Amino acid sequence: MHAGVAPYGRPLGPVGKVRSTWAVIGLTIITLGLYSLYYHFATHEEMKQHSGEGVGGAVGLVLAIFTLGLVTPFVLPNEVGNLYARQGRPRPVSATTGLWVLLGSFILIGPLVWLIKSNGALNAYWRSMGAV
Repeated sequence: MHAGVAPYGRPLGPVGKVRSTWAVIGLTIITLGLYSLYYHFATHEEMKQHSGEGVGGAVGLVLAIFTLGLVTPFVLPNEVGNLYARQGRPRPVSATTGLWVLLGSFILIGPLVWLIKSNGALNAYWRSMGAV
C-alpha cells in the first residue's frame, strides 16, 4: 500500500452516484452516444475522488474519445475492481471484463453484458458505502 491510500474499509472521499444501467443505455441511445462520454467522465472522476486512485474524469474521457472506446472497457471495470480490493473484498469485475465488449461486439450482446456487469458492480460498491 502506498501513501495516501486509506486502510481497508475506510474511503477517502465522497461516495459516487448510483446510475441505473437501463438509464445509461437509454440516455446513450437518445443522445447518440454523447451520454456515454459523460458516463465515463463521471464514473472515473467519482472513483478517483473516493479512493484517491485511478485515472480520473479527464483522463477517462480522453481515453474514451481518442481510443474510440477500445481502452475504456478494460480500464473502467479494472478501477471498479480496485475499489473492492482496497476494501479487502473480492473483485466482481476486472480488466478482463472488457473482453465482453471486444469479443462480444460482433453479436451486440457483449457490450450490454459488459455494462450490466461493470455498472452493476460499481452501483453495488456505492450502495455498500451508503449511497442510495
